[in-house]
Amino acid sequence: MPISGKNNQGTKPKNKTAILPKIIAKARATNEGASYATTLCTGKHEAIADELPEYHGTDRGPAPGDYLCMSLASCTAITLRMYAERKGWPVPEITVEVTLVKGADTASGNNTFYCDVKLKGALSQEQKKRMMEIAKACPIHRLLTKPSDVVTLQSEPSTEQEN
Repeated sequence: MPISGKNNQGTKPKNKTAILPKIIAKARATNEGASYATTLCTGKHEAIADELPEYHGTDRGPAPGDYLCMSLASCTAITLRMYAERKGWPVPEITVEVTLVKGADTASGNNTFYCDVKLKGALSQEQKKRMMEIAKACPIHRLLTKPSDVVTLQSEPSTEQEN
């Protein structure tokens, strides 16, 4: 693991008992060169990412940007479900549709996610308002609205598959 034994700046910590950062998610993508279709693995789960034919893909799976939208949509729906259950509110169905618009196509110049939340159930206006506040508190929403760093390292290929 690239961060093992080092802090976020890539140097060894002064304190030997320093705590390494908590990893909240991990995924592996493997492309074997026949097309853009790429196998994605996380834990015991596997999926395929690909591009549409107009981008020279084979459309064997969602595009990477679609996975980003699915991540935000599913996290929002799960967060809302947890909250509704905890409150005992009658919400038989939660649907979240997310679209992503590139910054070049927005007035602000920022990449923008539009989240359309549909709540089925007999909720009061106050409950609906609270659910919309909770939607913005999902972990992926918070992650996407804060600055992030992406550190890209080159590793030597291993001879056996890693988890």
